[in-house]
Amino acid sequence: MSSVDNALLLLQLVGQRNAIRVAGAADELGVARSTAHRLLSTLKSRGFVTQDRPNGTYRPGPALYEIALAAIGRTDIRRIVLPALQELSLSTRETASLVFLEGNQVRFIDCVESPRSVRVGSRTGVVLPAHCTAAGKAILAALSEAELERRYPDRRLEVRTANSIGNWDALLAELERVRADGHAVNVGEGESGISAVGMAVPDLIGAPLAAIAVAVPTTRMPTQEAGDEFAPLIFAARSEIIRRLRQEEV
Repeated sequence: MSSVDNALLLLQLVGQRNAIRVAGAADELGVARSTAHRLLSTLKSRGFVTQDRPNGTYRPGPALYEIALAAIGRTDIRRIVLPALQELSLSTRETASLVFLEGNQVRFIDCVESPRSVRVGSRTGVVLPAHCTAAGKAILAALSEAELERRYPDRRLEVRTANSIGNWDALLAELERVRADGHAVNVGEGESGISAVGMAVPDLIGAPLAAIAVAVPTTRMPTQEAGDEFAPLIFAARSEIIRRLRQEEV
């Protein structure tokens, strides 16, 4: 295979797995580790992958995010959403995020941090299991049963904290509640000490395009009921995003 072929295959692997090491890349490509390292270093220099630390795992980089966002349509989703995120952060005084679904995980694409001294920091670039996040559950609840099954063919759910949903039937029941409430709540399910409330944002034909969420220290949002109080403000932000999306299409 040519170097270009190998580089493209590496990008596919990183996109599918969200993380890869030099040894794993070399094995998949059938090349020497030095060759895999050179290819990954080139991709890193162009922003297609990032690295947690020297000799660490390689993950999708900002250049890949840009391509993914461009594939969604002509409009720059972040540009459209940012004013609503800024207003949502101001109105709630908490951190507001834009989130996309990737397989059965979510990636935080953009964030506006809370003005408070004790806050959830920017999560841009963070990847978490969808079922452990408010934004992820909001999007999953908007998917068809067939699409949900496609994303979880073995129905296995990663358990990250004591509050994580680890059972398929429990997840289905949770998604039913999300549909009934119109928003999803996460109290320490993905990360201990962090709670959140999220809503799916539909595209112009009603399919879930993304989600927006407010992330809050669990000390300020210890229960589902406490999270419900944020729902009207998130709904207002969602409505503004939908309005702006429609304007872009005019």
